[in-house]
Amino acid sequence: MSIFREKLEKCARVNDSRVVLALDLSVSTRKKDYREKLLEMVRRVLGDVREHIAGVKVNFQLLLPLGLFEGIQMLIEDAAGYGLPVIMDCKLNDVGHTNEWAARHFFDAGFDALIANPFVGWKDGLERVFSVAKEYKRGIILLVYMSHPGAVEGYGQKVISGRKVRFQYEVFAERAKAWRADGVVVGATRPEIIRRVSEIIGGELPIFSPGIGFQGGLIGEAFTAGASYAIVGRSIYQSENPKESALRIKTEINRVLG
Repeated sequence: MSIFREKLEKCARVNDSRVVLALDLSVSTRKKDYREKLLEMVRRVLGDVREHIAGVKVNFQLLLPLGLFEGIQMLIEDAAGYGLPVIMDCKLNDVGHTNEWAARHFFDAGFDALIANPFVGWKDGLERVFSVAKEYKRGIILLVYMSHPGAVEGYGQKVISGRKVRFQYEVFAERAKAWRADGVVVGATRPEIIRRVSEIIGGELPIFSPGIGFQGGLIGEAFTAGASYAIVGRSIYQSENPKESALRIKTEINRVLG
């Protein structure tokens, strides 16, 4: 088990939570000092909900305005102080040398794991990313099925694998297991796919499920199907009381899991 998974599972136990906070906040670029305001917002939300989450996910909505070694660095340091692992949702999907360069920068900035897209393949694709992660003792999570409706056009398409016609996401789930990834992402909006992926990986990898709340994913359906963690953003940070919302979601997940 990677250090990332150990850290994540420890936080899940300590905080009794299966919630990964998606800090995908944004503010209008027309506002004066919008970068400073954005950083202040995300740090405040993280501080409010820290006792009710197991980890944090960051994507380009924060990375681009705040800067990898500037505002993002401060956010990562905050999370580390709370004992929370931070995942970079970059969906890495390029040629090998570019992937390696990006991964090194993300890990140097302090990210505990990153999300990569298996569409790019292994040889001179994600092979270098996994190698760098091993060197840094960090984690790689593979994107198996996204939460938006258009995901069916790519991850849900049928492909020829060997001599069989299969769904693309089934092939990706098998790759995640074979490549020894640290988890997979499957949208909570498709519980039947969570169930199928869970069958393929056989409980060896955690399933991270985004899409609960604003996109229509349901906690009961996702976790009954086999989700391990819920990635939740707007339902928490856009609420009037993020702390209470995080607690409510955490409690509902725990009720489903028994």
